[in-house]
Amino acid sequence: MVASENDSKHTNQARRMQESADPPFETTYKRLLEKVMSAPEVSGVGECELPMIDLNELKMGELSKRACKKKIALASQEWGFFQVINHGICGEVLEKMREEQAKLFAKPFSDKAAYNFSSGSYRWGTPSATCLAQLSCSIMGQYARMVSELSQKLVDILASELGQKSDFFKENCVESTCYLRLNRYPACPILPQMFGIMPHTDSDFVTVLHQDQIGGLQLVKDGTWFAVKPNPQALVINIGDLFQAWSNNVYKSVEHRVVANPVYERFSTAYFFCPSYDTVIASGIDTCVYRSFTFGEYRKQVQQDVKFFGHKIGLPRFLLQTH
Repeated sequence: MVASENDSKHTNQARRMQESADPPFETTYKRLLEKVMSAPEVSGVGECELPMIDLNELKMGELSKRACKKKIALASQEWGFFQVINHGICGEVLEKMREEQAKLFAKPFSDKAAYNFSSGSYRWGTPSATCLAQLSCSIMGQYARMVSELSQKLVDILASELGQKSDFFKENCVESTCYLRLNRYPACPILPQMFGIMPHTDSDFVTVLHQDQIGGLQLVKDGTWFAVKPNPQALVINIGDLFQAWSNNVYKSVEHRVVANPVYERFSTAYFFCPSYDTVIASGIDTCVYRSFTFGEYRKQVQQDVKFFGHKIGLPRFLLQTH
């Protein structure tokens, strides 16, 4: 009878793991959970509201248009983050994208792990998946095209505010070099200070984030961590490492992280505006802060640093010796 009860217990446990949408966190991340127990508190930080920019102003008179561009540039210098409304991506597309995303992540983990799952992935997921039959490609493609146009518009504005009016971004950042990442952060009742994503900066020019209203995104402003207040109408834009180097430190790539919610799961969609790997990143200014490098070289260095040191070092690797 005892053996039968134990067998039944193990069978039920296996079935629950098979049917669950989540990976086996407590067993897989046991050491990480133990480490986080001694980490500094991250859930009690102050809240901030990112600079809000209404892109409808770009369609108004010349004075309004110039003022809007200045606000975009100023936010990129002072915050490295801002949010935009009237961005051209309709609510219906955003809603359908989120519905498809939720359906995909709700599937049993055993199904997702068997589908294009890379054994070398550094997260639960498939960073290099090229065929997600479980997701509506028509919706994903439509969203990607719209957010690509938005990204192109923003980087052109930021470049023009630096006095750069070249076709650099149109020539080097196309849909095939950028990528879209769908994220789900399960509720984490075990620890209130559990990171959904560790503190980092983005290795791109700009990132466009569509997040839900659960919150959890935090960023550094003037040396202090703040929680970003979600806005249902807005997309969050942040400057990446490549733009900081290309702008010669005028625009700031700011460290940010995600903290898991103890009760609710969180969804977000991030679009990373990137060039081809052979694109040379150089500011074109005589007194450059960083040496020129290709995007491929940068990505390779980041991956090596994460492998050997456990964290990204990023732009300091490419500082010229005079800095």
